[in-house]
Formats: sequence, structure tokens, C-alpha cells
Amino acid sequence: MKNTIRSLREGRGLTQGALAEQLGVSRQTVNALETGKYDPSLPLAFKLSALFGQPIEAMFDPSTPEPATPASEES
Repeated sequence: MKNTIRSLREGRGLTQGALAEQLGVSRQTVNALETGKYDPSLPLAFKLSALFGQPIEAMFDPSTPEPATPASEES
């Protein structure tokens, strides 16, 4: 899921480690969130929302475009 966590974190001058400490998670979790490899649990999403003063829906974009499907070739 696309999100704005990296830009929000950088805007506050925080490292991934510092953000992880404030959230009570590992730095690897913050990295996985920022790269879209991990979707946060609801409690973690609420922590992020409170920390950055942003509504959850403003930080996360659940709509992901469908991958392009090649046109089937008929023989």
C-alpha cells in the first residue's frame, strides 16, 4: 500500500530508528512500512496518525492499480 510515512518522517527530521523507537517497533518495520512491503496493523496506523497529526486516510492509499495484463494472443 502506498503511503506518505517517509516524507512525513523526513519532514520531522527523524531517522527510521528514531521513528521506530517512538512507535515501539523495529527500524526494519519502519523500513518495510515506507517501502510498502508491510501494511500496518490498525493500532500502529493509529499511532502513526497521532504522531504525525494526520488522518489515517491521508497517510495511506489503499487503492493500488491493477497490473497491466497482456492481451491474449489467439492462434
